[in-house]
Amino acid sequence: MTPLRVFIVDDELPARRKLRRFVSDDPDAVVVGEAANGPDAISGIRAATPDLVLLDIQMKDLDGFDVVRALDRAHLPRIVFVTAHDQYMLQAFDVHAFDYLLKPFDRARLRKVIADARDDLARRRPDAASLDRLLAELERRRGSVQRLLVESNERAVFVSVDDIDWIEANRNYVRLHAGAKTHQMRETIDALERTVDPASFLRANRSTLVRIDFIAEMRKWFHGEYKIVLRSGDVVTWTRRYVKRRPDLLPRATSAPSARRTPTADE
Repeated sequence: MTPLRVFIVDDELPARRKLRRFVSDDPDAVVVGEAANGPDAISGIRAATPDLVLLDIQMKDLDGFDVVRALDRAHLPRIVFVTAHDQYMLQAFDVHAFDYLLKPFDRARLRKVIADARDDLARRRPDAASLDRLLAELERRRGSVQRLLVESNERAVFVSVDDIDWIEANRNYVRLHAGAKTHQMRETIDALERTVDPASFLRANRSTLVRIDFIAEMRKWFHGEYKIVLRSGDVVTWTRRYVKRRPDLLPRATSAPSARRTPTADE
């Protein structure tokens, strides 16, 4: 029987050593790589093409979920989440049929995880749609994401959502404006709207998301629309369709119709 190829991701060395030792004790599994951070995990998993990834969720300066989002959906390994979350979070794994290792764990529990992963892989390939549903459910349970993974050439960096001032669509990509920096990310504006905190971001039109605290002024325009003046001096149109979603922000609007530029497709 071919051993199950396992990749380990945890930012704590003792935890990686424990996982490596327990996996090595199982004759039906072999460690093919490990990583201590998100970018190394992403590149290492792509290079090693493991059958199973033991993925810590809570790691310093990044999130294990960000690693999952960066993986190729057409060649997904089986994911087992290593977590210290409470039972409320663990219910989501059960509902969506994904396994987990609850810290602290022992050899017997890890051996069962490996056996279950082998049986599952023998029956079917990992389901990207099920994984996406699980991630969405976990995000709802724990709150909005805190970082976005941005890939450029061979590098991957995590951009804090708190640093983003506004987001605009650019064909199959979005531009994340964060202070003096602009990052390009392959994602849709609709997906990002579901990802960021709705209490912090306003969907202004089909092409633009704006951090509410980055708004300098809102001015009444024509046909029930508004011009949003950003602190950067850029101006976007808040169209009627999206005005209806956030009537709570309307008292902030004034009535001086002027605009420096309107970069959206709705205007």
